Amino acid sequence: MLDLEEAVMGIIVNAGQSRSLCFEALRQAKAGMFAEADGLLAEAVEAGKAAHAVQTKLIEDDEGEGKTKMTLVMVHAQDHLMTSILCRELVTELVEVYRRQAK
Repeated sequence: MLDLEEAVMGIIVNAGQSRSLCFEALRQAKAGMFAEADGLLAEAVEAGKAAHAVQTKLIEDDEGEGKTKMTLVMVHAQDHLMTSILCRELVTELVEVYRRQAK
C-alpha cells in the first residue's frame, strides 16, 4: 500500500508539472515554435502518465472497498489531475490551430 501523503503529493506535483508544460507549449506555439511546443506536450504527457499511475495504484489498493482514506487533499489532488488532463487536450488542439494558421 502506498503512503497516502506521498501518493497525493505525487499526483499533485506531476499533474501540476503537466499543466505547466502545456501552457509553455501554448506560448511556444503562439510564437511559431512548433517543434518546441510538440516537445513540451510530449513532456506533459509523461508527467500526466506519472500522476495517473499513482492514481491507478491508489484505486487498485482500495479494491472498491473504501480502504483508502478520503481527505480534502486527496480530492484536491484528483482535481489537479483532471484539470491537467483537460488542459493537455485543449492545448493540443490550440497548438494545431496555431500550426494551421502559420501555414
